[in-house]
Amino acid sequence: MRRLYFLLPGTTRQFACGGLFAELKTVEMVQQVCPAEVVTYRQREPNTPFLEDILQAANHQDSIFVLSWGFDVPRLAQRLRSHNLVYHAHSTHYGFRLAAGIPILAVSRHTMGYWGQQAPNGLIYYLPNQISKEFCLQNQVRDIDVLVQTRKTSTYVKTQLIPRLQLHCRVEVVDRFVDDLAGLFNRAKVYLYDSAEYWAMQGVTEGFGLPPLEALACGCQVFSSVNSALADYLDPEFNCYKLAGYATEYDVQRILQVLANPTLPPLPESFWQEYRSEAIVERLHVILPALNSFFDYRQHHQADIPALTPLRITRLRAGQAWQKLHKKLFS
Repeated sequence: MRRLYFLLPGTTRQFACGGLFAELKTVEMVQQVCPAEVVTYRQREPNTPFLEDILQAANHQDSIFVLSWGFDVPRLAQRLRSHNLVYHAHSTHYGFRLAAGIPILAVSRHTMGYWGQQAPNGLIYYLPNQISKEFCLQNQVRDIDVLVQTRKTSTYVKTQLIPRLQLHCRVEVVDRFVDDLAGLFNRAKVYLYDSAEYWAMQGVTEGFGLPPLEALACGCQVFSSVNSALADYLDPEFNCYKLAGYATEYDVQRILQVLANPTLPPLPESFWQEYRSEAIVERLHVILPALNSFFDYRQHHQADIPALTPLRITRLRAGQAWQKLHKKLFS
């Protein structure tokens, strides 16, 4: 089994985000199957290998470099094109294409479907993010009526919905990093998450959507948008409620009703099974040997399936149009 190098710009607080934490958890799970470690490439950090130093080694055919930081992927893929590369895909629509020789690990079925269209000749595997076991029912007193994290939250929620809700109930607005997010979710009755506006402004998509899933695991009643990968697991009126539903007063009315009478029971543990570390490690025991076999094959064989480039699509459409015209003229 080849050693996996997970490339990250850095691991300090300035890079803190859901994608970083998800990647670090993935490294820990991969380490249960084969050698793996984090390698930084923007800043040097104590006790963490730096990419420039790693590349000085003569031969990397026994290694796999895992790319994940969306905007950096094109540059890194070009620079490391002679090495074994894997793209760990979180969000989509960064605007780049990948060669067929770069397998893709997709964190959601939404992301997998996107790359299934964008990279039809590449290998693609589904590897969901992990929901850590601390995200569960802790039987705490739920002293927060409505919980909102300002990061990724829409202008509508912050400027229209929250002020209206504050007239009727206790709303906790969090605008800082939270060390014990599971504990906070266990104190909240309702959790609001509305990220469609944020991702539209970024020009990319919600690649997984950890917070609503973690909140559900902690027994919150979740009101959320269902954009992109959130639709992988959110099912309005069955395990959550659709937020930003037509009018502010309608949202307020529905949230207050849920506070007065929660109607959605906690989800069974079976719902979380595919997101727990045990199931993900089982998938890695299948995916990682498949990646190794592919890179063994690629050392001695060239790709020969035509790429689905814009130029080829244009030619295929022209050929199809000609066939239709020919059939009409000579039939």
